[in-house]
Amino acid sequence: MKLYGYWRSSAAYRVRIALNLKGLDAELISVHLVKGGGEQHSESYAALNPQELVPTFIDSDQDGNAFVLTQSMAIVEYLDEQYPQAPLLPSTTQAKASVRALALSIACEIHPLNNLRVLQYLSDTLKVSDEAKNQWYHHWIAQGFSALEQQLAHCAGRYCFGDSVTVADLCLIPQIYNAKRFNVDLTPYPTICRIWDNCHQLDAFINAAPEQQADAS
Repeated sequence: MKLYGYWRSSAAYRVRIALNLKGLDAELISVHLVKGGGEQHSESYAALNPQELVPTFIDSDQDGNAFVLTQSMAIVEYLDEQYPQAPLLPSTTQAKASVRALALSIACEIHPLNNLRVLQYLSDTLKVSDEAKNQWYHHWIAQGFSALEQQLAHCAGRYCFGDSVTVADLCLIPQIYNAKRFNVDLTPYPTICRIWDNCHQLDAFINAAPEQQADAS
């Protein structure tokens, strides 16, 4: 079992949390997204993941052959089905759908607008100033977190959906980490902040944090 990722990658961060929660030991292989123009663009890595993104996950199939999977949400759901200990989705159809909606509101609506390749395009190609780039970042976080805070008011307990960790928490925590890194004011989002505090009482989240990774620099 291998996970190709980068210490600051939000998507790889999600998968690390899932692996930790399930007690799975994967070899973590660093793909530096900045060094040398980005190792994700190397010929060898592009052959593994043509999107040239992280994470990429490798497991063994039933015949012992390599099973390669990309996209963090697909990887997390694969882990949840293949290794059912510490389930990351509720048991009922409607509850599952609700959790997926929360998770995808972060993974599909907030994160893509603020990930590294978008920020690099703003700076390098469009020549947007650092100030304008930060305004862009803060705008999309505020819009996304404002809606999410309202949604969580109806379903959150200790975590995003009641008192059990779900895939929604795996998406939220890396996004909060990034917001903190970019000095976003989180005081308007008390439920989101409370979930951050509760998740960081669990070793699975603490040990998955970017600064705890071997390639952190």
